[in-house]
Amino acid sequence: MTAPSTFGLSTEARNLHWLLSNLVEEVPGVHSVTVVSSDGLMLLSSDPGHHAPAAAGTANGPKGSSADLATIVSGVGSLTVGAAKLMDGGGVKQTMVAMDEGSLFVMSISDGSLLGVHAAPDCDMSVVAYHMALFVGRAGHVLTPELRSELRTSMESAQ
Repeated sequence: MTAPSTFGLSTEARNLHWLLSNLVEEVPGVHSVTVVSSDGLMLLSSDPGHHAPAAAGTANGPKGSSADLATIVSGVGSLTVGAAKLMDGGGVKQTMVAMDEGSLFVMSISDGSLLGVHAAPDCDMSVVAYHMALFVGRAGHVLTPELRSELRTSMESAQ
């Protein structure tokens, strides 16, 4: 994983980058992580250097692109919110998709943002979900409009 540059960022933004890096580095089986705003824009990524799609099969993430993971997370989040409304199911807390060659986890953050994790198919799902919940608990209250704007600017400059 390429560590994102946190030079010039606020303490809150640096802390979120640190939490995201720890999620990838400390949880076995996690390939990549992203935080997406409620309007579908990527705010944080565990792989900020890979915003353009890579050749198929050359990276652990979807097509090798953190932007692809952010798009998938945003779409899955939107789909599950729509399904919950149709089923009178209330708010969506977490979505998990198990595939032959990987797993996708999407968890809501208090401001409407989403935390998405792409993991190995043999990951311990309960461990991944637990660490995602820790991230959401620590990050949810600091994702103010000002911090979201700072994170968007930071992601744009990394491209």
